[in-house]
Amino acid sequence: MKRLLTFLFALVTLMTTASAQNKYDLNNDGEVNLADVTLLVNVILGRHEYVDLGLTSGTLWATTNIGADNPEEYGDYFAWGETEPKSDYSWATYKWCEGLKDTLKKYCQDSTRGYNGFTDDLTELTDEDDAAYVHWGPQWRMPSKAQQDELREECTWTWTQQNGVNGYKVVGTNGNSIFLPATGFFNGTSNSSTGSNGYYWSRSVYTDNQHGAYDVGIDSGNVSWYGFNRFHGFSIRPVRVQ
Repeated sequence: MKRLLTFLFALVTLMTTASAQNKYDLNNDGEVNLADVTLLVNVILGRHEYVDLGLTSGTLWATTNIGADNPEEYGDYFAWGETEPKSDYSWATYKWCEGLKDTLKKYCQDSTRGYNGFTDDLTELTDEDDAAYVHWGPQWRMPSKAQQDELREECTWTWTQQNGVNGYKVVGTNGNSIFLPATGFFNGTSNSSTGSNGYYWSRSVYTDNQHGAYDVGIDSGNVSWYGFNRFHGFSIRPVRVQ
């Protein structure tokens, strides 16, 4: 314990020196503090819980959303391919376009949707644009569409409440479960749908419409996949890399 405390003290001292302010502001809140140290330690140790649901692929699902401390907390909201929350979710603020939906500058295979005809071969997020990888470390990723489809098709979904929060209890073939809260979503600066529905990003481009990315949408009577516009602020439930 003494060695651990010594290490943490040295880490805090290093991270809070004036020359390290920009480098170690890991959560981009404008200052280096205990929250940054906690984030670094969690990344190093991989301290996020996960569940084996007995899925065919063996995929292990996290028990919380990014930015949440327990399963029923909503957590943070992200535009697809962005790694930090923000106050306004729109094409005008979207990182991977030039302010309009047909000016995409990454993750685009249709030249009519790309900025000045831009295309690339990317149909899934790279690590640096994956919020799970950036916030939780190399053991974690945003799920692919295939992993989300497997979760929908192989598990039993029951609309319920957990600690007073609406959402789905998702029970795997082995009886283990996770809870997905109805987080709502951001369009522009507002989120008016918490408690009634929610959307969870995958890491996969919606190839039929380059403006979108695949996600799972939930409400009290429905669990489906969609391909919503990438600028929306949705939740993220990561999967663990094995």
